[in-house]
Amino acid sequence: MPPFLESDLVVRLVVAALLGAVLGFERSLAAKHAGMRTYALVSLGSALFTIAGLVASYQYSAFVSVSPLALAGFVIVGIGFIGSGFSAMRDEGGSTHVELTTATGIWLVAGVGLAAGFGYYNIAVASTILGILIFSLFAKLEHRLRMRWGSKYAENNN
Repeated sequence: MPPFLESDLVVRLVVAALLGAVLGFERSLAAKHAGMRTYALVSLGSALFTIAGLVASYQYSAFVSVSPLALAGFVIVGIGFIGSGFSAMRDEGGSTHVELTTATGIWLVAGVGLAAGFGYYNIAVASTILGILIFSLFAKLEHRLRMRWGSKYAENNN
């Protein structure tokens, strides 16, 4: 086992899942397709892949091809595929729902999971707080700006 305590690795997973759930809670309140469970699972999965990369990197340090940073890059690409699925969803009537904010939120929560997986708790928590502020305060600001200056996109497209 690498010089990581297993209890520390478990804490990293828990922190990632909890912070993901916090970001997903706002999406749940906004009645979006992806909510607390999705965000918590994406963040947890990202942390798990990060931790697995760290442990494997230590265990196979003689092999230069094992890199937790490369693994993190693969997570980012994989999350892009999930996000693209959310970016254009169709309901039963065939109309398209643009869920770009939800897709980018999933991308953000993957980064939160990566940060927690690497043990960068301050960065993970700060990103979560900023994400919540952007989800909630910017939504209100956008609504006020649309009401004041008008737009053909005045409907809530978050």
